[in-house]
Amino acid sequence: MSEQMAHAINATNLADILERVLDKGIVIAGDIKIQIADIDLLTIKIRLVICSVDKAMEMGINWWQQDSYLSAKAKKTGLEKENTAPGKKSARPEAKMKAR
Repeated sequence: MSEQMAHAINATNLADILERVLDKGIVIAGDIKIQIADIDLLTIKIRLVICSVDKAMEMGINWWQQDSYLSAKAKKTGLEKENTAPGKKSARPEAKMKAR
């Protein structure tokens, strides 16, 4: 009997991989620690979640909806309103302290 080489018929391309990752989501976590003589000089904790917006909302992640720079529906804080109000200058801190 002769042996035949089997080849993959269904090749996975980059678009398929990206679609799977965004559909299911992927978490990348890692820690970087720099020490000298058992003294911690620097610790960096990295947590990265890659997924689609739908998947993120399903997981309860929706920070972009409350960010006033990314969403027109988000409420602006007092400082943001003060900084973006046209033609309105805020009182100097000294004047505010005297008024109290």
